Amino acid sequence: MDCIAHFLDYADTNAFSPIVLDYIRAADTIRPFYEHDVSMDGLRQAIAAREANPVNRDVLVKVLRQQYQGLPAGDAVQRNLALLGREGTFAITTAHQPNIFTGPLYFLYKILHAIRLAAFAKKSFPNKDFVPVYFMGSEDADLQELNHIYAGGETLTWDTRQKGAVGRMSPKGLNVLIRRLEGEFSGLPHGAEMAALIKNAYETHATIQEATLYLVHGLFASFGLIVLIPDHAELKRLFLPLLRRELTEGFSHAAVAPTITALAQHYKVQAAGRDINLFYLADGVRNRIERDGAGFNVVDTNLHFTAQEMDAQLEAHPERFSPNVILRGVFQEFILPGIAFIGGGGELAYWLELKGVFKAAQVPYPVLVLRNSFLLVTKEQAAKAMALGIPAGEWFAPEAELVNKLVRRQSEHQLSLEKEIAEMKSLYGKMSAAAALIDATLGPHAGALQTRSLEGIQNLEKKMLRAERRKFDTQKGQIHTLKTALFPNGSLQERVENALPYYAMYGEKFLRTLYSYSEALTPRFCVLTLP
Repeated sequence: MDCIAHFLDYADTNAFSPIVLDYIRAADTIRPFYEHDVSMDGLRQAIAAREANPVNRDVLVKVLRQQYQGLPAGDAVQRNLALLGREGTFAITTAHQPNIFTGPLYFLYKILHAIRLAAFAKKSFPNKDFVPVYFMGSEDADLQELNHIYAGGETLTWDTRQKGAVGRMSPKGLNVLIRRLEGEFSGLPHGAEMAALIKNAYETHATIQEATLYLVHGLFASFGLIVLIPDHAELKRLFLPLLRRELTEGFSHAAVAPTITALAQHYKVQAAGRDINLFYLADGVRNRIERDGAGFNVVDTNLHFTAQEMDAQLEAHPERFSPNVILRGVFQEFILPGIAFIGGGGELAYWLELKGVFKAAQVPYPVLVLRNSFLLVTKEQAAKAMALGIPAGEWFAPEAELVNKLVRRQSEHQLSLEKEIAEMKSLYGKMSAAAALIDATLGPHAGALQTRSLEGIQNLEKKMLRAERRKFDTQKGQIHTLKTALFPNGSLQERVENALPYYAMYGEKFLRTLYSYSEALTPRFCVLTLP
């Protein structure tokens, strides 16, 4: 695809938190909270740390092959499955919940970033191998976050009353939305292909996590992406020593508490954690485990266990224990031979709390990489912005600011009183000096007069601009239309819009194009004009 790319610093988008921007620039205030720099040296150090802490590759590959059974894996996936069974192969991992129909656009961006970084690492360290892995957050129970997409200018919501881990839910009821999408995109070049993919995913699989595996595999198998569903008894059994330690000692809370205190001196804390950072997971249930005297309660249920009963549960059914946000990353890196984790700003914010937890668990802490970001623009939108005189670097500014700049640029009248204000300040300076020669107390009085005069002139300048803006209602409306299209709901496009309309239009070329513009380690925001 013939595209035009414009790259921006993340700070220029006004859309990322101070902790993310400080992480990008490796500020002194953030440096104590992570292990490795985002660099070749950082990757090299992470590889060394991982080599000193091997994982159980036999169980990992066995589980993966079970999960891929019945799927047309393809050569790239089969090769990477085999590589994961060998020492000297490392995972470049990203993680996300199983949003229906892939959820927001950035889900694709983070997966493609993992694929890009794996290829970059192989070129940089040719004697090693690197596999991109999507670690599915299928145990997430926040249905309200995962049950909808924004496509075609509206929100489509899956209406279901199921509870518990979303990954374990049945896709029943999604066929209504599938028919809706099928009709909406039927006229697009790849609409039928897209419809067939989502129909096969959600109408022929028993659970959301199985459907998501099928869908993501269908999109990224040719790239060699490995999808892992961690909700599996054998993987949880590997993690059993740390699960037991969490239940008996609450080690993660003790490890994360000092970090949260230190981090809160400079930044907003993302996740505070609990005394026990585990959920109890069963059909229709994913609720917190709390201590109750010598035993345990499962919050908002009638489930209660003595210490002995809980240990018996753990031994017989490790799959019933689900790490929360404080331990999820540790579980991920415990079972995968990971060296780098790719996440969004919110994810990086809570991972920066976890260095002490990883140390307490004796699990290597990976290189944290901020995922790539894109703003997708049609050639018509780009042409309209150009006609309005708005370069790509300014599209992220508030709408009122864009309108004011256009009015100042195109008006035939003088709208700035900057020169007059400077002359006024000079005049008052002379008057103040003259008055002070007579009586020193008159100097401040002149200064107060200047302040009042300056306020009046600045108000006049604002009124002049406001009056002139009324003559530019057409351009103002065009800017509003452009901003609404590019920043739906006033947010970054990637956090709201879904990928299906783009795939229906461009097919696999859409993914290949995004991949070609994806960075490995350089943090830049890409404004991409599509043909």
